[in-house]
Amino acid sequence: MPLIRDGIFVEDNFATIADGEPFPANGTIVSLARFHKDREALLARNAPVGVRLKSEESPEALGEDVHRLSVVVLEFPKFRDGRAFSWARILRTRLGFTGEIRAAGHFLYDQLAFMHRVGIDAFEVPENITLPEFHRALGEMTDVYQPSADRRKTIRQLRAGFETLPSLPSGERAG
Repeated sequence: MPLIRDGIFVEDNFATIADGEPFPANGTIVSLARFHKDREALLARNAPVGVRLKSEESPEALGEDVHRLSVVVLEFPKFRDGRAFSWARILRTRLGFTGEIRAAGHFLYDQLAFMHRVGIDAFEVPENITLPEFHRALGEMTDVYQPSADRRKTIRQLRAGFETLPSLPSGERAG
């Protein structure tokens, strides 16, 4: 699948390998189970490491090793399964992960802006998604109500930016 990172199509420098396969020379993405099983060997290599989390696997299972990873891939098995949204936000805000968070699996155009807001910065997209469509999806929310990992000001914060309301001319009363 094509990979969009930083708003452009890029070559994927990681090889996702099955649990029994040997490690390639370049960057490797493994399952959480394989990471736990072969942790020492993976981290001792002089190559970037990533972990692919199923929707039922919390990123907190990575522990302090999360900061040694280059990429965390979050699976969306169905567009209705929103756990990966929570995992992305936990990775960015609670765990302080600064590497790549990649969305993979079944998600919809309408979800791209929300994915970006929670900290997902790379997307394995279907062949039919174009860059103009991707950018349009990210720009469809002009104002937001909830705080998130993207640190955009919420509507409430924007409204609170007005320290005082304009005063009425003397002698007039409000409504």
